[in-house]
Amino acid sequence: MIIDAVLQFGAAFFGTIAFSVLFSVPKEHYPLCGAIGGTGWLIYWVLIHVLHAGAVEANFIATVFITLASRIGSTVRKCPVTLFLIAGIFPEVPGVGVYRAIYYSVLDNHEEGLYYGRETLGIAIAMVLGIILVFEIPQKTINRLFGDKVKYRRK
Repeated sequence: MIIDAVLQFGAAFFGTIAFSVLFSVPKEHYPLCGAIGGTGWLIYWVLIHVLHAGAVEANFIATVFITLASRIGSTVRKCPVTLFLIAGIFPEVPGVGVYRAIYYSVLDNHEEGLYYGRETLGIAIAMVLGIILVFEIPQKTINRLFGDKVKYRRK
């Protein structure tokens, strides 16, 4: 079980870094992008395979972590949050759910197609709600907890 978890983290870590390259993230941010994406996927994987949570709930919790870690990382590194959020959320995107929904619909197995379509839609909504929830935290709060103690002045 631990070996599986390490392999899952490693695959998500390097997959996130590969997506960061495609997304033109500066090289100095690759390790943090990989850590955010890998840890988010590990949270999802543990919730599904160890705690037997549903895919939608696990995706929501992992998305909340990824978004919060991305906001903290952007504050500490003083760069846009999208560098970490878009790259870090990559392992959570339900691409296989979309594929299965269309695949079973083309095969006229509408029951399976609807099942995967509903699950994929639920995952997408959970991801959006997780991102919105974390972005409701004021930036001043994150700056106070994780940023410099120097206050910014207007020029």
